[in-house]
Amino acid sequence: MGVEIAVTGLTKTFGSQTIWRDVTLTLPAGEISVMLGPSGTGKSVFLKTLVGLLKPDAGSIVINGRDLTRLREADLYEVRKLFGVLFQDGALFGSMTLYDNVAFPLREHTKKTEAEIRRIVTEKMELVGLSGAEGKLPGEISGGMRKRAGLARALVLDPEILLIDEPDSGLDPVRTSYINQLFVDLNAQIDATFLIVTHDINTARTVPDNIGLLYHKHLAMFGPREMLLSSEEPVVRQFLNAQTIGPIGMSEEKDADELAAESGQELPPLPPIALQLATSDGQPRRAERPAGAWCRDNGVTPPPGSFESRNAGIPGVRVEVG
Repeated sequence: MGVEIAVTGLTKTFGSQTIWRDVTLTLPAGEISVMLGPSGTGKSVFLKTLVGLLKPDAGSIVINGRDLTRLREADLYEVRKLFGVLFQDGALFGSMTLYDNVAFPLREHTKKTEAEIRRIVTEKMELVGLSGAEGKLPGEISGGMRKRAGLARALVLDPEILLIDEPDSGLDPVRTSYINQLFVDLNAQIDATFLIVTHDINTARTVPDNIGLLYHKHLAMFGPREMLLSSEEPVVRQFLNAQTIGPIGMSEEKDADELAAESGQELPPLPPIALQLATSDGQPRRAERPAGAWCRDNGVTPPPGSFESRNAGIPGVRVEVG
């Protein structure tokens, strides 16, 4: 069972540079959340701060009634056992086989026997589709397999919180789709709290229960998937729908001349909201909401054609009904 993470007034700086300030959100227990944002907005820094690898300048991160920002190192070490982390490149030890990479946290943090470790490692590698690859080295496998091996390692201590940094980095669209399906299936099986940092619009529009957007040193918005996908907030609308009109330019923020040139231009209509990705076996996840429920409950009329396909309105994706 996942746990809730309550973040309040979080601020992080490096010297005179503010990364983001006053970030406040709640990651609901057992749900999948995605954090988006243009490059350089501190998404990876946010993940590292959540797990206590970086200390914020202000604010709190409360898990199970304990504020991580105020814990002693020994207590923080214990709370970190709630977390599993999948880094961008898998962060595997190049000289170790996949089996030994996945077994490493168990050997480092538990007193389990090798027989127990073998059972757990075999189970997790099967879960991510790597059965039979236990003896391979990271350099002998594809990027997608390295991601899955990193995911297996993140799962061996049965975490209640899973932090995933740029899972689509270096992967082609087909393998990104496979790993997205794996996240949805895993969430249904282990009921952990997921936070995925990504740039992939398809992932953001179809995988999560909640979406957040970091922009210009603050959290522009965080909430249920349908709330953001139907939002008229310019930066949210522009980013989630891959539009050129809006405050985001080639640099993090457009200059005044660009914005003035765009004033008066009619924004493209919002694309249809796609159906959320379902589990492979069709069984509902605990956190899953009926399609259109948020819109109905909040009196919001979704764009025409919403909830008719998995890929509706996703730039560059062929529509696939069902």
